Amino acid sequence: MIQGRELRSERLERVTDGAVLSRGLGRSYGDASLPPPGGHVVVASPLADRLLSFDPATGILRAEAGLSLARLWRVFLPRGWFPPSTPGTQFVTLGGMLAADVHGKSHHREGCFGEHVTAFKLRAGDGTIIEVTEDAEPDLFRATIGGMGLTGHILEVELRMQRVPSPWIWTEVEQSDDLHVLVGRLREASKTWPYTVAWIDWLANGEWRGRGLIQKGRWAQPSEAPPDFPRRKTTVSVPIEFPNWFLTPTLVRPINAVHYRREGASGAGKIIHPESFFYPLDGLGNWNRLYGRRGFIEYQCVLPAAGGCPPYERFFAALDKMGGTPFLCVMKNFERDGKGMISFPKPGIAIAMHMPVRKRQTQRLVDALNEVVLSVGGRIYLAKDAFTRQEHYRAMEPRLAAWIRVREKWDPAGKLRSAQSVRLLGD
Repeated sequence: MIQGRELRSERLERVTDGAVLSRGLGRSYGDASLPPPGGHVVVASPLADRLLSFDPATGILRAEAGLSLARLWRVFLPRGWFPPSTPGTQFVTLGGMLAADVHGKSHHREGCFGEHVTAFKLRAGDGTIIEVTEDAEPDLFRATIGGMGLTGHILEVELRMQRVPSPWIWTEVEQSDDLHVLVGRLREASKTWPYTVAWIDWLANGEWRGRGLIQKGRWAQPSEAPPDFPRRKTTVSVPIEFPNWFLTPTLVRPINAVHYRREGASGAGKIIHPESFFYPLDGLGNWNRLYGRRGFIEYQCVLPAAGGCPPYERFFAALDKMGGTPFLCVMKNFERDGKGMISFPKPGIAIAMHMPVRKRQTQRLVDALNEVVLSVGGRIYLAKDAFTRQEHYRAMEPRLAAWIRVREKWDPAGKLRSAQSVRLLGD
C-alpha cells in the first residue's frame, strides 16, 4: 500500500517538473488556471485522485490533489463525514480548493477551507519536494493557501473532516423586500445558523429593487431526516450554446419574481437534499451556454462593515450607474480573515454576481466596481476574477509584498506563472 502511494506520487512529481502551473478540473471562472502566453506546459491533475488515508478518530483525511469534491463527499457523507467548508460547486479538486482558499455558506462559523488543512505536499517553484505544515514552514504554508498555485504544485492535501448527524439538510427561508433589512437579517441569522446566504433580486423594478431571500441551513438530526441516504441528483444539461442576446433582464426578471414568491411563501422549515443546498447550479449542466459565445463573468468582492453609508449601497449605486445587469446576485456574511497571506475573506459582506460579457462595457463596469471596493478597503476574489487591472489589485492588496517575498524565496527564477499572474502581477 505504501509502495503504491509512493509510485503514484512520484509520477505526479515527475510530470510537474518544468510545468508553469497545475490545473484541476479546469472550471475556473477567470484566467487563474490558464497558462501565460508562450506555449508553456500546464499539468492537469484529475487523474491524481486517490484517497491515501483516513483516521476516523480525528477526521484527518489525506488524498492526492486531483481528488474532486464531488467524489470526496459521496464517499464520506454515507459514513457521517463532510468537509467543514465547501464552495458553491462540487466540481473542484482539493488542490484547487487549497490554492483558492475557497469559502462557502459556513464561513461565518468555519472560515475558509485553508483553516481545516493540516498539511500538504508541494513541489515548490525551485523544484523542491516538501511536506508543508504550519509549524515547520509557516510562511510557505500561509502563502500557498489562497496563493492561486503560484508558490508550487500541490501534490497531496491533508485536511480535517467534520462529523455530521445525518446526510440531509434542514433549511428555512426568510423573505425581505428591503436591502437594508435583508443584510441585517443575514447577519442576525449568522449568529445561530451554521449555514447562511442571501439571494438578491437586483433586476426588480421600483420599490422591489433589492428584495431577497435569506436561506438558513443546518444538518438535520436523525429524528428529522428521512431514513434513506439521498440519491444522487439527476441533472439536465443545456444542449446548445444560446445566442448572445438570449439572456436579458426582460427574460430573467419574471423568473426572479417567481423564485422570490415561491421560495419565500412559507416560513416553515423543510428537509432538502445536500446537493440542492450546497451546489444548486450543478443541477443544470453546461449552464454557461445560456450566456452565449461571449460568456459571463462572476464578479465577487467583500466590503468591510462600516458606519454611515453602508459600502454595499455605494457598490450597488455604481453597478446601476454603469448599467450592470446581475442575473444572479448573492451575499454572504464574513466574520474573519482567511488564514492565507492573500486569502479573499475579511470581516464584512461578500457580494457575488453573474453578469454577461458585453465587449468593452464589461471592462468599464469592473473598473468602476473596483474603484468602489478600493475606496472602502475591500477586496476582490482572485478565483473569480477575469478583468481586474494590475493597478487596482495592487492598490487594494497591502498584503501582497509579504506574499511576494515568500514566493520569490521558493521560486527565485519565477518559473510558476499563469495568465492571471501576468495580468495582475506583471509576471
